Amino acid sequence: MKLSQTVRSGPDHYICQANALSLLDEKIQDFNHPVIITGDKSYQAFKKHYSGTRNFPIFRYDRTASNEDMARLAELTFGTDCIIGVGGGRVLDTAKGTAALLGIDCVTVPTVLGTCAAYTPVSAVYHPDRTFKAVDYYKRAPYLCLMDLTLLMESPLEYFMGGIGDTLAKWYEAEGITSHLQGPLPAMVTVGLQTAKVTQELLLEESQEAIMSLKRKELTPAFQKVAEAVVAIAGTVGGFAGESGRMAGAHAVHNGMSLVKETHAYEHGVKVAYGILVQLTAAGKLKEAQNLQNFYEINGFYQTLSDFGVHKDLEDKMWQIASFASSPNETFTLAVPDATTQSIFNAMKALESLSSVPVEVN
Repeated sequence: MKLSQTVRSGPDHYICQANALSLLDEKIQDFNHPVIITGDKSYQAFKKHYSGTRNFPIFRYDRTASNEDMARLAELTFGTDCIIGVGGGRVLDTAKGTAALLGIDCVTVPTVLGTCAAYTPVSAVYHPDRTFKAVDYYKRAPYLCLMDLTLLMESPLEYFMGGIGDTLAKWYEAEGITSHLQGPLPAMVTVGLQTAKVTQELLLEESQEAIMSLKRKELTPAFQKVAEAVVAIAGTVGGFAGESGRMAGAHAVHNGMSLVKETHAYEHGVKVAYGILVQLTAAGKLKEAQNLQNFYEINGFYQTLSDFGVHKDLEDKMWQIASFASSPNETFTLAVPDATTQSIFNAMKALESLSSVPVEVN
């Protein structure tokens, strides 16, 4: 595999603190006609915490993060000089894609802690029917990523759980990819890999307290550490490591799960967390998978496909997911080069045989 030598370290500006939205007007003062792309709940959270004086035109995305919706919004917002994305991962991916079509800057304001979308110059793109399509890479990184911890302290727990799961995958996927490379790693790839390891260790140590902090609505050092791990630190892994820090086995499983309707209601990162277990099991790293399952049990992550409410035709749907994940256009074999549909199916079936009673996270 040819390694990417392009380093994309992150946004031009990054702010993470309590009441950070009070700084928004100052930070975008060079833009004359900024507009907001958002969703209904996201915009309500923004209005509650934004105390500035700018009057932003508001445009709603259609909840798909599709190229079609990005094109629609680009036509509607033509003439603006800055897109401000306010919301979760799909909103922010839509905002970045719209800005890329217009060739203008984008500001990201996450209202939930579900992914590193606020930090990265990429979008996970879906078809209009919400099945996964591709990952789009952009020439520009966000101009500003602004994380208001006061706002985020009020965000739903299920998104935070998804963010933790998605971020955990950074280490397991990057380690899976780089373990098969020959020769010494380039310096920046090593930086990306070490960043992924720092993220994994931080999450394993701090997640339980951070989750409790969110439940108590109490801003603690653990919550800020995990919030920054989910958005900023995770976002640097692929930025530093390039192709060696990209999505691999866990995300391929997630993408396959988009074909199974029962899983659509669950957050991206919660499904990715399950994908980590599938990747580790398919790779024969059973002890590592078992150690991670202990963490999942304590913190309430799902460990089997049936935990997602998939009961009817379970094995057929496991095969469907495994077939998608092992396809040449997917990324499972980056982490487990000899993986096949059968071996991924076998890994899912092995996990299914475990007695798993997920902890209620709501």
